[in-house]
Amino acid sequence: MSSAPKKVLFILTSHGELGNTGKKTGWYAEEAGEPATILTNYGYEIVWASPKGGKAPLDPGSVDAAKDNKTVVDFLANKDFMHKIDNTHKVEEFIGQESQFEAIVYPGGHGPMFDLEHNEAALKVTASAYEAGKVVSAVCHGPIALTDVKLSDGSLLVKGKNVTGFSDDEERTVQLEHVVPTLLETKFKKIGAIYHKAEQQWGVKVVTDGRIVTGQNPASAHEFGEAIHAAIQKNHQN
Repeated sequence: MSSAPKKVLFILTSHGELGNTGKKTGWYAEEAGEPATILTNYGYEIVWASPKGGKAPLDPGSVDAAKDNKTVVDFLANKDFMHKIDNTHKVEEFIGQESQFEAIVYPGGHGPMFDLEHNEAALKVTASAYEAGKVVSAVCHGPIALTDVKLSDGSLLVKGKNVTGFSDDEERTVQLEHVVPTLLETKFKKIGAIYHKAEQQWGVKVVTDGRIVTGQNPASAHEFGEAIHAAIQKNHQN
């Protein structure tokens, strides 16, 4: 047995513009920082990728939102993490290399809504990882990256699966329902996924269906990270 750390692939957005609003978006600090910290503490090596490679844009609003979250503040101050996020691999580099990872993780932020719904390389990597018996996970807007994933038999990855993600009500509350190309909850239901959400907006909700783990929103980021580890552990027991 090799003593090398087990790897997890985090796929961040490369998109930093919030539609036509003139505002900035990107990946959401809490939704990357919480699971990355948790998984690192469990001994996993995090590998960072994005569609374009290079620097993945951080949603500036998410930094302020997490200013009282020590885990996220420490994550953003961690030079090793930030160097890797400033120099992400291109997702396409990992086509055919999926079996080296225990899990694929898509953090949210509004960025993924613009560049990860239909990204061919990400779709291939996600489908191949799942078919290689790995865990596939996403939080908040990140699950948009799962909605077009097709398996080798032509079926959609999440059709008939229990999932969560940023709710349409939450999108309306932040008044971005007409800015994003797609409403995540609506799309999940349209493609036949079984969508769940917290009883109240911004409530914690994490759903695990076999090797698919999803979280609803930033408040769910910590539990989402724990659920990824639990799914990996269970996967090794099967």
